[in-house]
Amino acid sequence: MFGTTTESKPMNPHPRRWLILLVILAAEIMDLFDGTIVNVALPTIRLHLHSSDAALQWIAGGYSLALAIGLIVGGRMGDRYGRRRLFVIGAVGFTGCSLACGLSDSTAMLVAFRLAQGAFGALLIPQGLGIMRAIFPKDELPKAFALFGPVIGGAAVLGPIIGGLLVSVHTLGGWRLIFFVNLPLGTAAAIGAALLMPEVRAPTRPRIDLLGSAIVCVAMLALVYPLIEGREAGWPAWTFLSLAGGVALLAIFAVQQVARTRAGRDALVQPKLFRNRGYSSGTLVLLVFFLGMTGVLFVLTLFLQIGQGFSALHSGLTFVPWSLGLAVGAGLSGGLLANRYGRHVLEAGGGVSVIGLLLLILESRSGLVSTWEIVPGLLVMGLGMGLIVAPLFGIIIAAVADDEVGSASGVLNAVQQLASAIGVALLGTVFFDALGAGGFHRALSRTLWIDLGLTVLAIVLMPLMPMHARPEEDVLFAEDA
Repeated sequence: MFGTTTESKPMNPHPRRWLILLVILAAEIMDLFDGTIVNVALPTIRLHLHSSDAALQWIAGGYSLALAIGLIVGGRMGDRYGRRRLFVIGAVGFTGCSLACGLSDSTAMLVAFRLAQGAFGALLIPQGLGIMRAIFPKDELPKAFALFGPVIGGAAVLGPIIGGLLVSVHTLGGWRLIFFVNLPLGTAAAIGAALLMPEVRAPTRPRIDLLGSAIVCVAMLALVYPLIEGREAGWPAWTFLSLAGGVALLAIFAVQQVARTRAGRDALVQPKLFRNRGYSSGTLVLLVFFLGMTGVLFVLTLFLQIGQGFSALHSGLTFVPWSLGLAVGAGLSGGLLANRYGRHVLEAGGGVSVIGLLLLILESRSGLVSTWEIVPGLLVMGLGMGLIVAPLFGIIIAAVADDEVGSASGVLNAVQQLASAIGVALLGTVFFDALGAGGFHRALSRTLWIDLGLTVLAIVLMPLMPMHARPEEDVLFAEDA
């Protein structure tokens, strides 16, 4: 075992730092795979477990919801109790829940373990960056951080293909294998972290705001639950009361965070962040963009397999152009283009996404859709999304002071996951509602138009954001708030 260090005073370069980086990347791959692979398997899960439409939304969006709730406190817990400890607990829990998901014999069990999987993911994922800051010298960190790009791009391209291949295997029902694929990755991450990682803590050990955590947890559930369950229940009065209650609880959370900050106590979110126009508008862009993107990918998967009769493998291969476009766009905007043109790359990416969505809308109005017919729309949409995704966080973070970077980054990650959960709930509900009235093509067209409107709204808000991203080194080495 290795010693304990703090993030403010990085230890000497760790002799096994590159092996530790592989351990961190294994955890990242598990998280990235869980979105694309699970989406491809949803129609098969529906067939085998007789899942309802709402259950499919919980299986896809429940993970993101639990992850969003947990991310708010996951980083703080690492500061307080040690990042290696939380990494190991998160990896073991995530792996165990993946096994349980694959062994589930009912929809209720699968949904419950997906929620638990997201909660353990929230303990696991935030610890990687803090550990990297402690074990790498400053001049090596950019090289280490640069490896995330190819890993994310590779996961985006391979995820749907691997998912389709696994689901096509008839052993164990096919869909169960998509969860078992996490077992070797999770085991390697847990054992590697226990044997190789030093314990890393923040210079000061913040107190966990349990009351604030409870309020924001209930608020998010109150917002997402009625969006998923309301359609099948016939939109009774309680669904609207729940939505109103969720908004009210978020207001209460804001007041509670202000009061806690004024009292000199550790808050989950620094209230002053949202008095910053650049940061608040950027956070809204992030919310709107990921809401539409995640929801449309969920709907497209259902459309191709249930509406068009594609196999899981055929569906996975159909998404390859989108994945390639995303990887190319992210590669271009994450380096040369973002450094030179700044925020204008985001605006260009929004425009390209609009073109891709319009191409898909035109195709959705025709009869049967083949893979080759929707390749142009998926490729262009993926390219536009890639241009936005890579520089978005850095440009938003540029609006905040150095001592606010830690809190600002944590909030953005939580908002991204919350947007994914709401996107699946909202656009999934629109899709299933339109399905009963006018068939698959009309249902897809309606959801694509909604995503188009959300993308245009994001473009309108972008000029309020900072022009250029904060330098990567500043983000990596700024003190946690």
